[in-house]
Amino acid sequence: AGVAGLVAGAFSMALGEWISVTSSREAAEAQLRVEREELAMAPDEEAEELALIYQARGLPREAAEQLARQIVAEPEHALSTLAREELGIVPEELGSPWAAALASFFLFAIGAIIPVFPFFFGSGLAFVVVGAAASGVGLFLLGAAITLLTGRN
Repeated sequence: AGVAGLVAGAFSMALGEWISVTSSREAAEAQLRVEREELAMAPDEEAEELALIYQARGLPREAAEQLARQIVAEPEHALSTLAREELGIVPEELGSPWAAALASFFLFAIGAIIPVFPFFFGSGLAFVVVGAAASGVGLFLLGAAITLLTGRN
């Protein structure tokens, strides 16, 4: 039953992650299509939007307008820049649904194997205690690793 729960949970997590990343990616790609159309139909308006963004960050008006015009002059560079600056999307980093699903599957399985592992060697109250203790130690070690890597507690 433990192994079945492990496998079912791992597949469930992987599928959920795949759906999540796919949905996010499709939403970002739709926004990029709209931005590409706006750039083709009204490049001056897009340059103005970009100039306003740069002005809001402290660039003088003339310098911001000149920079925006230079960027909009190259459509693909302009799309990438507008995506980052206006939409907060980095097109090159949209993520792979399959990579996310595989990572989620294996990370869940690794975490779930800890309490199940003792039952490969026997059953009974002693193995329940060992499984619970192994889970506690595993969670503590994970928390300690996160604290060390992030510097937060």
